[in-house]
Amino acid sequence: MGDRSGDAQRRLWLRERLEAIRARAEKSSPWRGVTQYFSRLINQEGFVPIKTRLSREDLAFLVGARDDAIAFADLGLRLLELHQPRDAGGISSDPDNPIRRCRACMWRWPCPTFRAIEDALDG
Repeated sequence: MGDRSGDAQRRLWLRERLEAIRARAEKSSPWRGVTQYFSRLINQEGFVPIKTRLSREDLAFLVGARDDAIAFADLGLRLLELHQPRDAGGISSDPDNPIRRCRACMWRWPCPTFRAIEDALDG
């Protein structure tokens, strides 16, 4: 019983962390539109001297953005390492295209986890 409670607490902590990262990102200003303009302002030292107004939400997001991006990339890489196809074995009616299953969750390939990662990165 204690282990299950610990698992639930870890899941809750992870969910809260992910929701906090998402909330910070959603509250901050998107920079995609201004980056093309900024790239033209790169000086001889390789920097862009800018003056801008940043909200509290922008600063809160920028403080952890690098670490969050690294953590998410590591998460994605670990999930891809876990969820890989493997031959399901058995007799197949098409020996050139045998049925494959995920080696971690045993769903038919591509598994839902792989598809979720692919969808998130395609968007």
